[in-house]
Amino acid sequence: QVQLVESGGGLVQPGESLRLSCAASGSILRINAMGWYRQAPGKERELVATITSGGITNYADSVKGRFTISRDKAKKTVYLQMNSLKPEDPAVYYCNADIVISWPYRQSDYWGQGTQVTVSS
Repeated sequence: QVQLVESGGGLVQPGESLRLSCAASGSILRINAMGWYRQAPGKERELVATITSGGITNYADSVKGRFTISRDKAKKTVYLQMNSLKPEDPAVYYCNADIVISWPYRQSDYWGQGTQVTVSS
């Protein structure tokens, strides 16, 4: 019923910026929180940033000061502004959301399909 669609991934050079978007759709009653995770080849999936419905944010130490997470509640969309990208940032970035659907009433965790971010000279 619920789908998360990421966009905005691509190839950039070190030091450049990229903006990821994730739009949620379906029979959504409310979104409690949304966030971004990433997974590089051979590595565990790790948290990048999250934001609650109240605007409370949380960032991984490796991206603090460079990445900014934000959301548009009306559009059910979360964004990740990535500045000063480093060679260690490339990975598949996954959108995650804690969503309550309207019918039947249920709270569940959802994942997008992921979008590739590549940082190369």
